[in-house]
Order: sequence, then C-alpha cells, then structure tokens
Amino acid sequence: MTLYRWIAVAAVIAVIVFINLSGMDTILSLETVLTEKERLRESFDKNPVGLGVGFFLSYIVITALSIPGAAILTLASGAIFGFGWGLIIASFASTIGATLAMLAFRWIFRGLAEKRFRVQLATINSGIEKDGSFYLFSLRMVPIFPFFLINALMGLTKIGVGSFFWVSQLGMLGGTILYVNAGTQLATIETVDQIFSTGIIISFALLGIFPLLAKSVIERMNSHHLYESFTKPEKFERDLVVIGAGSGGLVAALIGATLKAKVSLIEKELMGGDCLNTGCVPSKALIRSARHAFENAHAGSLGFKDSVARINLGKIMDRVTRIIQAIEPKDSVERYRSLGVDVVLGQAKIISPWHVQVGDRIISTRKIILATGATPLVPNIEGIETFPFLTSENLWSLKKRPDRLVVIGGGAIGVELAQTFKRLGSEVTQVEALGSLLPNEDEEFSNLVFNQLNSEGVKILLRTKAIFVEACENGNIIRVSDDQGLEKEIVFDQLLIAAGRKPYTEGLGLDSLDIELKSDGSIVVDKYLRTKFPNIYAIGDVTGSFQYTHAASHMAWHASVNSLFSFVKKFPVDYRFMPYATFSHPEISRVGLNEKDAISLGIKYDVTTYDISDLDRAIVDGEALGLIKVLTRAGTDKILGVTIAADHASNLISEYTLAMKHGIGLKKILGTIHVYPTMAEANKFVASEWAKSHKPKWALWLLEGFHSWMRGDSFFLSSRNKKEVIENSDFN
Repeated sequence: MTLYRWIAVAAVIAVIVFINLSGMDTILSLETVLTEKERLRESFDKNPVGLGVGFFLSYIVITALSIPGAAILTLASGAIFGFGWGLIIASFASTIGATLAMLAFRWIFRGLAEKRFRVQLATINSGIEKDGSFYLFSLRMVPIFPFFLINALMGLTKIGVGSFFWVSQLGMLGGTILYVNAGTQLATIETVDQIFSTGIIISFALLGIFPLLAKSVIERMNSHHLYESFTKPEKFERDLVVIGAGSGGLVAALIGATLKAKVSLIEKELMGGDCLNTGCVPSKALIRSARHAFENAHAGSLGFKDSVARINLGKIMDRVTRIIQAIEPKDSVERYRSLGVDVVLGQAKIISPWHVQVGDRIISTRKIILATGATPLVPNIEGIETFPFLTSENLWSLKKRPDRLVVIGGGAIGVELAQTFKRLGSEVTQVEALGSLLPNEDEEFSNLVFNQLNSEGVKILLRTKAIFVEACENGNIIRVSDDQGLEKEIVFDQLLIAAGRKPYTEGLGLDSLDIELKSDGSIVVDKYLRTKFPNIYAIGDVTGSFQYTHAASHMAWHASVNSLFSFVKKFPVDYRFMPYATFSHPEISRVGLNEKDAISLGIKYDVTTYDISDLDRAIVDGEALGLIKVLTRAGTDKILGVTIAADHASNLISEYTLAMKHGIGLKKILGTIHVYPTMAEANKFVASEWAKSHKPKWALWLLEGFHSWMRGDSFFLSSRNKKEVIENSDFN
C-alpha cells in the first residue's frame, strides 16, 4: 500500500480508538435514545433542518467508519423525526455511508487483495459479473453477515458503485422500515422498563420475523429467476428420475420406491455401475486370488513347505466373472422393476429442470438425481491417444498375465493393483509423480505401504512422471522423467493407468442448463446435495467428494429424502465420519482427521499409537505388521480421527466410526469387553495407551500413600517410591 493509504487506515483506527476510550460509544445505546429523545424532539421543533442535517451527516460518518450503532441510530430516527422523515433520513444515510465504506475498502485494500488472493477474487468477480446485483440484494435482505463485512467484501470486487448504491438502498429498505417503525414506538415510552408495551412487542416481533420472510421472498425470486426460461408441466409423470444405476443411484431409486414415489431409474450401460462390474467387487476378488498365491509362496511361515502356485490369469478372471454374476441379481433390472421402479436403459439427457429425454421418450418429473459416477483420469502423456492402455475399467478382459507391467499412479487403486499383479507373478514398475504412495495419508502409513510393496519386489519410482509412450514389436517403451529432469526408458508389455478418476457428465445436457461445475469437472452441490436448480440433485463420484461406494449410498439417502420431502424438512449431508480403506496388504483404513489435516486446520491434538506387532492374534496369524494411530482433542479422550494399518483394518475402523458418530471417547472403548484373541483387541489396547499417557499421577501417589497408611506405615512415600509408582502404573 502507498503512504497515503497507510495514513488513512491509521486515521480511521485512531478515530475508533478515541471513540471507545472517550466513552462516546456509550452514546449509541437504547438507554441514551430513551433519556435524550424529549430534548432532541424539542430541538427538532425549534430547528428541524439543522437537527435533521446534523443527524443525517452523523449517521453517514458512523456508517462509513463501520462503527457499531447504525441500528440504534435507525431506531432513534423514528423516535425523533417520526416515521416519514425518519425513514427518509435513515434509508439514504445508511446507503450513502455504506457506499463510502465500500469505496474506502476498495481504495485501501483491493490492490493488495488482488495481488495476494488473485485466484479467489477471480472466482468472486466472475460470480459478481454473472449475478452480482441479485447476490448483493440477497445479502442485504437477509443479513447473513454484518453490514460492514458486506461493504468490505463488495469493496474488493468489481461491482459498480451505482449498482452497489441502488441495490443496497432497495435491499435494506424493508429492514429500515421495521426499525424506524420500532423507533416511533420507543417515542411513547419513558424508560427501558416500559419496553414491554404491546406496540413495542409487535414492532420488535416484526424485526425478528422479517429475516425469515425476507429469506422466503429471496428464495421465490431466485426460483423465478432460475426457472423463468423453462415451461413447467401442469402434471408430472414421475416424482423422481434417477440417472445412473451405480451404488448411489440404486439406493436412491430404492428409497424413493420404498416411500411410494413413482421413480424412473435410467442406466446407459450396466446395472450396478462401476462398483459391481469394474470396481469394488472384481478388484477384491482379484486381490483375494493374488493373496492366495502370496500365501503359497510364504507357506514356510505356517509350517508348510513353500510352493509356487500355477497362476492362470484366465481362470482367475473367470472366477471374478462368476462372483459378479453371483451378486448382480441384487442390482438387476428385474429386481428393481419388481420393486416398482421404472427402469429405462439408454443415454439420459436433461432438456429442462423437469424433463429428461431417453431416446425418443421424454419423462416429466418433479425431481432429478444425478448419480453418473466417474471414469478413469488419463494423464497427459505423449502418444497415449493411440496406445492401448489398461484402466480399472477394462483390465478385466485380460486373459494372459503381463510379464512386465507399468502402473501409473500411487493412490489407492494404483497401490492395490501394483501389489496384486506382483503377487500374480508380473514384474511391476509403479510410477508416481508425488513424493509418496497414498499421499493423503500420514508419513508413517505411506512409508509402511512403500516398504511392503518394495519388499515384495515392486519397483517404485517416486517424484517421477511418464512423458512418452510408444508401442513396439519387441516390447513397448515408456519414457519417464524424475524431479531432477533425468529421463529413462522402461520396456513393458502392458500399461495400467490408475491416476485417479474424473466425474462423468458427458451428454447429460448440463451445459444447456448452465449447471455449475468445479475446475475438476464435478458438479457443484450445496449441503443438501442440490445443484443450481433446487429440484436437481447430484450424488456420489460425480460431485467430486468421497469416491467410495458407501459414500455414494450415504449421499443417496439424503438426496432421495430431501428431493421428496424438502417442503417439510431438509437433511444436510454429514461427511465428518466417513470411513474408507485401501485394500492393500496390510490394509490402510481411516476415519476423520489425520495429522496432516489437523495441522492444516490449526487444531490442537494428542497422538496415541499402538503397534500391531504386540497383538497376540496378529502374532498367531503371522500378520504382525501394522499400526493404529488415534488423534484426540488435546487433553481429552474425544476422538478426532483414526488411521489403521493392519490385516482387516477395514473392519477394525468401524468401532471408531461408531464411537465418533455418537460422541464415544477412548475411555468407553477401554471399558468395552473385546473377545480374545481377536484383531479387535487392538482398539482396546490403543485406548489403554491413551489412558497410560493421561493417568492422574497425583491420584496414584495419594492411593499409594493411602494403602501404605492402611498397612500401618506412614501415609507419605519417599520421592523414590513415588516416582516408581508413577512409572510402573499400568492401566491394562
């Protein structure tokens, strides 16, 4: 900032400090209005112009300097000048003052804000250009934030001064009317004790009701603005249309039908979506077969002779197909039609907020839920456009094991498949652009997975990107480059891309409806899972949130209930206790925060860990590799988050999910009986570790003294004995 701007800031601060230190801020109070109103009214009768101008200018200055008290001044204007003149003075003074405050913030801070927060402001300015006046009007009508904050925010944007003035004038008019009217009622009382008169109560009741009424008006105006270019049908064929028959869509359709709504479910490919056909189910089946091969190769640890399994990938894939076929009747067209759901096969396109087209059929519907999922993300690699690569969707067509496999990506899918194919006998090279596998997890868990895969023979290249790929007769070639710019070529047979997933929104007609998308292509939804249009919802992977089957199902319940009964009650979706797992060996599972999250959020926490190598059942099973890490709020047993690396970690995490959901702390888990010997005991033992580190040392010292006294000795212990008691105390 320039020197002049610093001087201006200093001057404003000095004025505000002076007002507070001098006690002038107490003038802007209800008591002052009541005690001085008669004197002010007499002054008004003698010199109405002088007092009116003085009051008007004072109001402007106070508002422009963002000094608290504008509401009191508005009440005072009604008490002193009456409703008519009071409304004129307060309405224009407040708007002029707000405009001056906005301009001051713009002059002092906008240049600095644009330099440091360019990206954030670009997004805000884009919204302002698109719908700025209505947005400001909504804030003025329903003051979510104090007015001075609105003035400051608008000062940082590119909204025009004229637009700011007239929108503020109109938006604040309703509230000003109610405050001035309340002020006229104040003129009839002499003391604060008389404030409970009928007129006062009615006036202030209107002030309380006004935000609710204003919110309703804004919602109706917003609805009219959104839907004015579309023709709403007089009658609807369906209550709900669900687009996408994956995990989320199936649950949404099932709930809708169970609640006796007329539901259409549209699917363009396979019922069950990715989870059943190409994701959760087949991948876990493949992992199980790979684990069997691994256990055969390490049978010596269980007292058997090591053996090499004869691996036939074709037969393994046949088993995968049989498992899919065993599960798919639950998700079939026949089952859902038997439940009353109108199942439609084909590509869906939304042609209006109430119409969905599938082929030649147009379905009218009250509500729409988008559950279209996601597709594999393909990184920018030269030559990839013409190269026949594998993804998590098409690898199930493999019938022959690749001798040399390159896996692009070190996230959950990449880790699972790299380990799996290595166990099935492939030579695997894994390429990850970041500095660790599972980069969202804490370092010890990322390192644990790295070390395990590395010990099994997976060649892992971190901080490395694939830049070029080419098909050759004697082996394909991929060129990679590390963070130092060093390049090398890898010869391989198959390339598996597991670099993440992108939301699927193609062909849905979202562009024509101008439904907002994030930078990653996911659909923007509010806490009730509504899109820009309140009757169109989105759930699951297409929203870019947690890309898990159970997350989509969780969202589906909220979207279906909200879509059908929002006029009665709306349920915000809660992601705080969302567990997930990476099905590597050992599994990595988490719920809530880890240390990376807690640090970024500035949350104070304690860490408690338990090494799985100490667990009896893990030792018995030969699975003594793993760790449980619990974050608790500092000084308490309240669980903030848990990460588990262990065999069956995906099952162990459920106890913590339940505990966090219902406010159960580690003390309760410690007091819960767990079967011996089981992996679940690890949850009790980590709670025991927390208790040890939080034991009341002074209480233990007093107890030792009490027992000593009961034996006839002195109550007080020596410092040596006291230290020994504290150090050797065990809460197991």
